[in-house]
Amino acid sequence: MVEPLLAVGVVVAAFVGFNIGGSSTGVSFGPAVGSRVCSKTAAAALMSAFALLGGWTVGRNVIETLGGEIVPASSFTLAASVGVLFFVGLALLVSNVFGVPASTSMTAVGAIAGLGAATGTLNADVLLRIVGWWLVAPVLAFWVCAVVGRYLYPYLDAAFAIDRSAGGVVAVDGGRPRIAADASPREAVGTAAVVAIACYMAFSAGASNVANAVAPLVGNGAVTAGQGVLLAGGAIAVGAFTIARRTLDTVGNDLTELPLLAALIVEVVSATLITLLSAIGIPASLAVSATMSIVGLGWGRATRTTTLGDAVGGAIAGDRDADERPAVSVNALAGESPAGDDGVPGMGEEGAELLAEDLFDPGTTGRVVSFWLLTPTLSFACSYALFALVPV
Repeated sequence: MVEPLLAVGVVVAAFVGFNIGGSSTGVSFGPAVGSRVCSKTAAAALMSAFALLGGWTVGRNVIETLGGEIVPASSFTLAASVGVLFFVGLALLVSNVFGVPASTSMTAVGAIAGLGAATGTLNADVLLRIVGWWLVAPVLAFWVCAVVGRYLYPYLDAAFAIDRSAGGVVAVDGGRPRIAADASPREAVGTAAVVAIACYMAFSAGASNVANAVAPLVGNGAVTAGQGVLLAGGAIAVGAFTIARRTLDTVGNDLTELPLLAALIVEVVSATLITLLSAIGIPASLAVSATMSIVGLGWGRATRTTTLGDAVGGAIAGDRDADERPAVSVNALAGESPAGDDGVPGMGEEGAELLAEDLFDPGTTGRVVSFWLLTPTLSFACSYALFALVPV
């Protein structure tokens, strides 16, 4: 009886890992693909390698948290583990079908919390600590990027602006890749930096998310931590090469149009935040942090067209003084500014016309946020219902 159930557990864990690959690849490599420095196939290959590396190293701390701290390890019977993993995979599959990069960590914690609530074994202190970081992390990501966007981004852009060549950076000659003849050295360095930091994001995604696929099985001793990481890493790779193409489109094209510098900033801030949280065993959401980094960077960039006092005053005034409030353009992040003495317009300078595609599409952003709320709610509700009604 145990052997077939264990086989089912491994299949369900692989199913979860498959969906993690679909979701996390878009978050990790969406900026690189959206800024046209990395193909979807290359993104999938790099995601597979670095997610496995992150899970094998830092990810073991998160496995420990999910596998025995939110609920006791003894609660993870083999049947309970299969049920938890099934609901995690189901919620992620729903989000991937709609092409939205869901929060894998929030979904997994929701399913485990449902088990704990139904069986009376939930460790509320640990859960509250995790949820507290869920609230802090996106706010921190937003404001770090907002400060960079408002006060530093124009100077960084003036100093490190990269002119994109029409033919791309890499050309293939006789089967060997080389730097294209019309690509500038600065463009080559910028492209390499974007890809390198995307790999860093993949590492942080593996560190945070590998546990979501295998922690219940590791918690009950059905598999070792090393075996679990390898299982999840292989499943993530399959997801990266298949269903991740939709989330790559959502993050890289639909959500925002990112230039190289913006992609670098978003990747560095979100990946560093998640890696640090994973190191202390907190299963945090890379999807939430990356998207809030994008929005924060754009908000900060847009508000340079007005003084901070006017921007805050306009927000407080509300609709009553809509005609008098300073305009804040959503074209800010990808925009081009008229050059002054140092190529940067002054803070609040009028006439700083910003031209480009919209920074982020409000409809797409709203769809992403709604799925962040839906997936953990769905996994918690289904998990609670199962374990409250069926003794496993």
